[in-house]
Amino acid sequence: ARTSIESPLRAATYETLIGLLAATGLRIGEAIKLDRGDIDWDQGILLIRESKFGKSRLVPLHPSTAKALAAFAVVREELQPRPNTAAFFVSLTRNQLSYAVVQETFRRLVDSAGVGAGAASPPRLHDLRHTFAVTTLLGWYRSGEDVPAKIPALSTYLGPGEPGSTYWYLSAAPDLLALAAARRDTAWSTARLAA
Repeated sequence: ARTSIESPLRAATYETLIGLLAATGLRIGEAIKLDRGDIDWDQGILLIRESKFGKSRLVPLHPSTAKALAAFAVVREELQPRPNTAAFFVSLTRNQLSYAVVQETFRRLVDSAGVGAGAASPPRLHDLRHTFAVTTLLGWYRSGEDVPAKIPALSTYLGPGEPGSTYWYLSAAPDLLALAAARRDTAWSTARLAA
């Protein structure tokens, strides 16, 4: 049986929320806690307040992501003009979304779309954060960037406690390991030739 979201507000909410997670690598709790005032529309920046480690940070948005959030804000105002909360993403009951409901809705959407069918571990919301980090690192390796020098910036953007936490993504993706190993081998070969 296919699962669909009948409510236009709920459909727009989940489309935008899942898109935001994929485009920014935010934690689901950070996205759910976003308030309407946490978005600087002129600068295209999100304020992530008191994240996992109790620190706040600013997250710049790609213009297409800011545009999608602005379009959702218009739809949300039309469909839910008087929420009970300052939350950016609201439920049909006009309250902030709950983690448990978002997680269950995501699981049902993934199952109904057949994504990960037969996999030992079905896709989870947190996998969007992992994919963002790995894709960013892959892009840096492929374009010849100094990845070790850029890890602190990615770590700050993602908001873990320290850059070492971000290095976990390197060991979790075979493509990244292959590129990192190739880069290392090239550096060693160049160093031997220069010696």
